[in-house]
Amino acid sequence: MNTEPPDPCGSIVLIVDDEKDVHYSFQRFLASLGCRVDSALSGEEALARLEREGADLVILDVKLGGDDGLQVLRTMRESHPHIPVIMMTAYGTTDTAIEATRRGAYDYVIKPFDPPRMKELVLGALRARHIMGGSVGWGDTGRNEGEEVIVGQSAAMQEVYKTIGRVADSEALVLIQGESGTGKELVARALYSHSHRKDRLFLPINCAALPESLLESELFGHEKGSFTGAVERRVGKFEQAEGGTIFLDEIGELPMATQAKLLRFLQDRSFQRIGGHQLLHANVRIIAATNKNLAEEVSAGRFRNDLYYRLKVLTIHIPPLRERREDIPALVEYFTGRYSVSPVGFTAAAIEALKNRNWPGNVRELENMIRRLILLRRSGTFDVGDLEFPEGEIVLPSEPAPVSAQADEGIPTDISEALDRLWRAIRDSRDRIPTGKTCLWIEEELAKRAMQETGGNQVRAAKRLGVSRNTLRQRLGLNRSSES
Repeated sequence: MNTEPPDPCGSIVLIVDDEKDVHYSFQRFLASLGCRVDSALSGEEALARLEREGADLVILDVKLGGDDGLQVLRTMRESHPHIPVIMMTAYGTTDTAIEATRRGAYDYVIKPFDPPRMKELVLGALRARHIMGGSVGWGDTGRNEGEEVIVGQSAAMQEVYKTIGRVADSEALVLIQGESGTGKELVARALYSHSHRKDRLFLPINCAALPESLLESELFGHEKGSFTGAVERRVGKFEQAEGGTIFLDEIGELPMATQAKLLRFLQDRSFQRIGGHQLLHANVRIIAATNKNLAEEVSAGRFRNDLYYRLKVLTIHIPPLRERREDIPALVEYFTGRYSVSPVGFTAAAIEALKNRNWPGNVRELENMIRRLILLRRSGTFDVGDLEFPEGEIVLPSEPAPVSAQADEGIPTDISEALDRLWRAIRDSRDRIPTGKTCLWIEEELAKRAMQETGGNQVRAAKRLGVSRNTLRQRLGLNRSSES
């Protein structure tokens, strides 16, 4: 379920330009990223190379001597819809480049290109290629070669699969809710890859990763001179993704001003670039995700009430891993098969230990642990001692071992069983008890109950617990001057 951007090393980038100096510049730049560069001096040569060798990304000049770059783009989009195309343009042809994005180009760059901006575009386009080129399956749909799969047969995950199946090919706005690491982007990609928009762009945007000053421009674009640094007109993601899908990850982080513009867009698909007066429209599907409780954000005044109700019409809740522990063995098998080229296994005790963690990082944390184990030892069988749990974390079997009367020195069986149940409850609620406070919390609760049963008599309560009166008072947080 790894959705990190792919390593650019080895990716094939096709440069299409009729100026050889441009090819030389890109050769040096892309080599520093580890990309393999192919070159074409005309549109016809570029299309022939794509048919023979393919590519992960095309960087195409708007003007190619006798060829029309927009027509070449159109042909590429028809024959190779999953290969992103970045257009190159001179300052005088910016409007043409904007038109190219509306026709399916991933983005455009001004010549001579700015290396940091170009690196950002190349990495983003390669990630788009990774997303658009692969399907995401779920449940019992089977696994095609190269297909990523949402793994789990628990009842909670079955509900997720049913909802994906019902709404994937619709135009419905979908809100995906779940903790970090549960696989929200993978669900979004499944919705996209099984929709009728799957041959158009899929643009993921992490609303928490962009500063507030840039986020609105990223989404809606800006006009030249609209703010300091706006040296040319830029189109936003809504224009770039025309006909495609936008995934707004961590939508709960949107600033209030941007929320207002997004609400307007959701109502009638219209927007304005920053500094612009022209009312623009875009045909895109919106999928959103958040790890926040938006209802609480509304109550706190950090999220618009009207936007919240617009988003929550159709929601998919992804349960945390601790609520679907029965899926952990299947997840371990899936990740092991994905990352290991040699036979690797886990003992029953190791699987049980994995099942008994709370996994605050959810599926992503489990995946990273297994991947790290396989990198460190490429084959063999992993036991409990090989697992890398945080220091001080104890993992116990889900079912306690039988307790003998001699070992417990006379502790009654019913009390022993109650203690086992208490320990499991504490273990499963660890995130709600302050770190390192478990024993103090238990002692405080026992002290309160002893006081209740003895009518508030501290002497009798302390005697019942087998502690001194001072210890009891400490557990209750009472002042030394107070009397029973």
